[in-house]
Amino acid sequence: MTLLAVGLSHRTAPVRVLERAAVSGDEAGKLLDELLRCPNVSEAVLVATCNRVEVYAVVDAFHGGLADVSGVLARQAGTDVGQLSAHLYVHYAARAVEHLFRVASGLDSMVVGEAQILGQLRTAYGEADKAGTVGKVLHELVQQALRVGKRVHSETGIDHAGASLVTEALADAAAVLGTLSGRRALIVGSGAMGGLAAAHLRRAGVAEIVVANRTPENGQRLAENIAAEGVPARATGLSELAVELATADVVFACTGATEVVIDAGVLAGASRDIVLCDLGLPRDIDPAAAEVPGVRVVDLESLQARLSDAEAGADTRLATELVAEEVRAYLAAQRSAAVTPTVTALRRRAAEVVDAELLRLSTRLPELAPDVRDELSQTVRRVVDKLLHTPTVRVKQLASAPGGSDYADALRELFALDPQAPAAVGAMDPFLHNVHGIHSGQSETDGDIR
Repeated sequence: MTLLAVGLSHRTAPVRVLERAAVSGDEAGKLLDELLRCPNVSEAVLVATCNRVEVYAVVDAFHGGLADVSGVLARQAGTDVGQLSAHLYVHYAARAVEHLFRVASGLDSMVVGEAQILGQLRTAYGEADKAGTVGKVLHELVQQALRVGKRVHSETGIDHAGASLVTEALADAAAVLGTLSGRRALIVGSGAMGGLAAAHLRRAGVAEIVVANRTPENGQRLAENIAAEGVPARATGLSELAVELATADVVFACTGATEVVIDAGVLAGASRDIVLCDLGLPRDIDPAAAEVPGVRVVDLESLQARLSDAEAGADTRLATELVAEEVRAYLAAQRSAAVTPTVTALRRRAAEVVDAELLRLSTRLPELAPDVRDELSQTVRRVVDKLLHTPTVRVKQLASAPGGSDYADALRELFALDPQAPAAVGAMDPFLHNVHGIHSGQSETDGDIR
């Protein structure tokens, strides 16, 4: 088996391509089911955010698995694999582990260090678990990735400013308007992003927040939460958008809808300059809105262009080192665990030899007193245990290093161990390839295809 990560993100694809591959909440279960029905896929987790769509899968064969997963992503994007492949990245085995740990830590985000990805990864795992596409390998891997992400955020200052796409978008809006204080804000969509936007708008001192949402109950709930924090707020339906846009200063939209929610035509009645922040994927706001006089659009495309040149600071470098350390520790633990079936088989073989010889002794010397027989049995078993102790402990230690599986191979060959032992070791194969050279600051090579 091979661990495979295949996807596209803001680093490899323009927003227009990400839009086509975007996965709504309703589609996630369908795609997971489609992935699991692929001939080479045995486990799958789908991570879909506003700037990435990627699949982590355990596959029986690398090339077959890559074809299966790429095919599913291409069908989702409404294109063929040949066209989509120009924007896909592929990580396998140890490099897939490293990539997931970087994603969970916020190091691969458009806004480096943003913490929202941890919640998004938990959601992705929950959806896969509900769909029945998570097995032992991905369960352990994702849980460890979440722990690594928490450690990076707690031990570094990578997210000290609470930066996220929401804060960056609203910072751009504030730069255009001069300030958000005293402004009237409209939030379209009451999901996690909408709630985060509300918190930042409240702290920025806006005078009023209106929440427009397709489901009235959800919009009303967010509006009540905002009002409870001391900012006047009310909820409305999407049918009232034209009315609300006419007096809004700043609009934040992130609905998860598959079609445009705010058409350029409804902005003609805006009575003042207005900034539209669109973090929806696909877009919630008609791109033509940017051509309406007095309208400024801040979207994923403009944020991508602005943030792509951001320099890595000391906290980012420290986070990168922590991730590299966690990757090495995780792979070492996996390699050490993989040798356990061989050690078990060796001890089983020794026990079988001891039992056979004691039986032979009992047959040849039936007159032995029971207490003597017991003492002989214990003595022989102690001798065997002592002889096996050092090599079995040592082989586990050696197995934790890259290439350590060779020692387990040698044991199986020298002692003609049960052929089931190699098969059991092979079950850990997703993590045991391309593990050399994973250290802080190294560029990804082995285990990567772009």
